Order: sequence, then structure tokens, then C-alpha cells
Amino acid sequence: MDKDERKTEKNIVPSDSDVKEAAPSEPSKSGRAAGMPKGAHLGIQAVAALLQNANFKGFFTGKIYNGASKKVCVPGLNCYSCPGAVGACPVGSLQNFLSGLKFRFPYYVLGILLFFGALLGRIVCGLLCPFGFIQDLLYMIPFYKKNQFKIDKFLRYLKYAVLLFLVILLPLSHPLTPAFCKYVCPSGTIAGIISRFTQPAIRSQFGFLFNWKLIVLGIIIVSGLIVYRPFCKYLCPLGAFYGFFNKFAFFRMHLNESKCVHCSACARVCKMNVDPSKTPNSMECIRCGDCVRACPQKALHIGVKEK
Repeated sequence: MDKDERKTEKNIVPSDSDVKEAAPSEPSKSGRAAGMPKGAHLGIQAVAALLQNANFKGFFTGKIYNGASKKVCVPGLNCYSCPGAVGACPVGSLQNFLSGLKFRFPYYVLGILLFFGALLGRIVCGLLCPFGFIQDLLYMIPFYKKNQFKIDKFLRYLKYAVLLFLVILLPLSHPLTPAFCKYVCPSGTIAGIISRFTQPAIRSQFGFLFNWKLIVLGIIIVSGLIVYRPFCKYLCPLGAFYGFFNKFAFFRMHLNESKCVHCSACARVCKMNVDPSKTPNSMECIRCGDCVRACPQKALHIGVKEK
């Protein structure tokens, strides 16, 4: 048994030298064993994106799939109008109910959102959202990185404003105006780009709004090369909604405080700028598992209950 382990067992506060020994810059072998293997989350994201866009023929024909599964909402952001989509986007479906000429309470959509939120929280963002997967791939491209800056914490509040005003209030007050889908949604813009190339007959219908959304998408893409998941951090209404469930979702982060030596190894690897040793169930945590792999003491665990 090494020096750190003896001190942990005796509940002695570790000295600075002990903390340095327990805080390697790279995940230790024990840390990797405690969570999902490095890179495995990308495989899960790829499979989830393919399953939600399994109408592969549509990518070549440009025709939207209208099968029975299109009545079912998927958990993440995935545009209904994407030629490959086999399910409905929960944000688009919610706005469809709220902006109708005759108000209909969105029991079904809210039920789906509450189900995924209570079960998984922002695991949906980390593993099941196709646009989250695209952002992860973007951030892997070698480029200048600046993931921490002064106004980061203030920008985080924007997604709650987007949820309240663009997804709920504007559609309620302006019939037939799904404001988020119409003015912001990057997933919908990607669907429009695909349709523009596969259906030449509708190219003339792309006007100012589409050009505006191209600018929004361009800003998100360029930002995504520098900042990790800027859309998830600052603009996504689904992330804002699911974040409310992080503290009590069925699957959540667990911190074993008796093992934690507060070495900050978890905080250093977190690209969402969360310190799991202080707030393991922060509303910003997307459950990517980087902190679990980095912890040299195996103090962090994502699951139903503590180990």
C-alpha cells in the first residue's frame, strides 16, 4: 500500500506533495478502468446518430421519410426535415404544438422530454445527440483552442433564454412561428444544405432566412474549432432542459468523498469547465466520462447508484 492510500484510509488531509502525486496530467490506468474506455463514447455517438438518421436513401434522393417512426420523438437535436431522419425532433415537435392556430397542450412531447430527462439527464447531450457528435468531431480538428474565457459563465445563461423565448413564448404568441427552428437551429440548416444539393427544383425557395441560418451555422462551426461544444454550452434549449434533471436523474454522477483527495485531475480534463469534485451533478455536465477516466482514486462513477 503506498503513502497516499494509507493517508486516505486514516482520513488525514493530504499534503501538497501528496496531491501532486495523486494528480497525474494524464488519466492513470486505474482511472481508465473506472469508466468507459477512451474513445468509446465516440462510437456510441456514431451509432446513435446513424440510428436516428437511418433513412440512408434520403441523403441521395432528398426525400423526407414519412414512416410510422416519424411520429416518435428522438431524445436529441435532429431535424425532422433531414432526409435521413427516421424520428421527430422534440424541440420542433414542441413548437409545432405551441404555435398551432388552435392551442393544443403538448402532453406527448413533454412526456417524452420528462422521460429522457428523468432517466438520463444530460447523458442525452453527451452520448445520444447527433449535433453533439458533430461538435465533438469538430473540436478534434487541430486548431487554436480557448475553452476558458471571462464571459463563458455569462454566455451559459443564453440557452435558458433561447428555451424560454424562442421555443416557448414566441411560438405561443405568434401562431405558425417555430422561432428556434426558423431562426437558429443548426441541425435544420444542415438538413437544408442537403436538400439544396439533392433537390435542384427547390433551390429558388432558399432566401434570406436560409442565408441567415447559414451565418449562424458558420459561427457555430468556427467557434466549435476553438471552444468545446459552443452550441451545447450557450444556445441549445434541449441542453438547458435536460440540465435541470442532472441532480436527480436515474443515471447520474456519483462522487465518493472518502476516496476524493481534491487533486483537481477531474476539473483539469473537463471541457465543459465543471469541477466534478465540487459539483458532480452540475447542470453543465454532459456525462462524457473524461473525469471518471482521469480520476486516479476512482472516486467518480456514472450510474444508478454509488459503487
